[in-house]
Amino acid sequence: MAMKWKIRPHDAELIQSIERESKVTAVVAQLLALRGITHSDQVHSFLNLKMTNLADPFELPGMEEACQTILSAIGENEKITIYGDYDCDGMTSTAILCDCIKLLGGDVNYFVPNRLDDGYGVNKDALDRLHKKGTKLVVTVDCGISSVQEVAHANQLGMKMIVTDHHQPGETLPAAAAIVHPALPGKPYRFAGLCGAGVAFKLAWGLCQRQSGSEKLPPPMRDFLFKAIGLAAIGTVADVVPLLDENRIIVHYGLTVMRQFCSVGFSELVRVASLTDKQKLGAEDIAFTLGPRLNAAGRLGQAQLGVELLMCNDESRATQLAEYINELNKSRDSLENSMRRAAKKMIKENHDPENEPAFVLAQADWHQGVLGIVAGRLAELYNRPTIMISIDKMGEKPAVGSCRSACGLNLYQALASCSDSLIKFGGHVAAAGLKIDAAKIDQFREEFCDHVSSVVPSDKFQPQLKIDAEAPLSQLTLDTLFQMEQLAPFGMRNPRPVLCASGVSLAEPAKTMGADGKHLSLNLTQHGAKVRAVAFGKGEWAQELDHKNGVYDFAFKPSINEFRGRRSVQLKLIDFRPAKSTVPAMKSNLGRSSDSVEVGTQ
Repeated sequence: MAMKWKIRPHDAELIQSIERESKVTAVVAQLLALRGITHSDQVHSFLNLKMTNLADPFELPGMEEACQTILSAIGENEKITIYGDYDCDGMTSTAILCDCIKLLGGDVNYFVPNRLDDGYGVNKDALDRLHKKGTKLVVTVDCGISSVQEVAHANQLGMKMIVTDHHQPGETLPAAAAIVHPALPGKPYRFAGLCGAGVAFKLAWGLCQRQSGSEKLPPPMRDFLFKAIGLAAIGTVADVVPLLDENRIIVHYGLTVMRQFCSVGFSELVRVASLTDKQKLGAEDIAFTLGPRLNAAGRLGQAQLGVELLMCNDESRATQLAEYINELNKSRDSLENSMRRAAKKMIKENHDPENEPAFVLAQADWHQGVLGIVAGRLAELYNRPTIMISIDKMGEKPAVGSCRSACGLNLYQALASCSDSLIKFGGHVAAAGLKIDAAKIDQFREEFCDHVSSVVPSDKFQPQLKIDAEAPLSQLTLDTLFQMEQLAPFGMRNPRPVLCASGVSLAEPAKTMGADGKHLSLNLTQHGAKVRAVAFGKGEWAQELDHKNGVYDFAFKPSINEFRGRRSVQLKLIDFRPAKSTVPAMKSNLGRSSDSVEVGTQ
């Protein structure tokens, strides 16, 4: 579907004020203003991240009770089990707390549910197995806030439970010995956006302080926390939580110390992902290269190997694990491509992509581990909330679905409105999961689509591309991009800047890249300035772009490309249109006042 370009409005006086008071360049001042960062103290805090700006761990609700319970169990030599989750956030959370409790002398192991056999979250059968193995204390990470019955079951077995989570709390909270959660009703905390690994990092930090009896920690604990913040950075980026406030600090410092304090296993994961030569890993390396490899293990029922890899310091075992997980990622990629093709065919044959408010797609034995990632791809492609449901071919088990949002829909509220048709659901605003009787899928589809239609304005269904500024290619120098990088780490709610350039030509014919030709490489030229550009997954654009006579407007994310120690400017293309579909004031609007301009593309 064609995107509508929306160039965001700018206030020249405000930008000049930020530039003058904070001594930043006009480009950075403009991008800060668009993020609502306008006062000099805000700018200084945003551009100069400090570990000391993290909130004290004991400000988190439930922290004191959790630390006392865990340290008591360590002192009594009771068996402790970390109950994790099978995604990257859950794996990193599990590794953080396991390493922490081992450091403090505790008898600890971990359990990560099998996505295919155990399903999401805490389940009673798993608790029974842990009880039989002698577990006295269960600490959940990245799950458990909705496990009211399961926690009650553990209490009946005589096991204590501590819940650490970040997902949406229900009306009733579990009767756990402690609940550590940044968004508990009635218990305000400065930043509700922490992921599971962020909460686990805070708990580990609190445990070290209480065990040592001081905020100033001895070297072994300090070194451990450097490793832990690196793991928390991985979970934070991979879980796509807002990169604001504490999350930005965690990711910034986690990326800074990651290589120095990581396990041998993580180093091997970096090697198989071909990132060893990078001087410093970035958030996008986690999001698009390392995170997907760890998530692949969870998606294919091998999450425990991901946890083992993150904790592993045996070189031989680490190499074996990293290479196996890399192969799992290739299998996941193949499964994903197959399911995406089947789903797109289903939409084409049975649905109206231009007019339907949402897609609820179901098929027998779709691989449950890949449902979410395919739903996300389709939601992005069609700009429609998308639910992918796998039906049990034998009809013995409930159908399982993964949901991804679009158009600003609050997915959790949408599922809540249809809860009578569901067996179970959980998640948050942008992503969720569900279980449903296969016989009720059609009814649920109708209810879900009706809800989406009632809460999402019709104009939201056309994809919008928000552009921060228009800039000529000549302004996109390495110096300018180094200044832009001051806004990093980039991610959810702090995206990499999107710019556009008008009246751009191709210096030479477009070239496809990759074994299957699905990517595109371009050399762009404008008024004598030349810049290399790439378009991932857009190989088909090569046939649409005319090298000799075409003049185009391009929208892109500028970045610094590193190759064999050399750095250069590279544009990651998002969209293009023929230049004849011009917008008013096509000169650069960097640093000057402009009105928002909305234009359909292509």
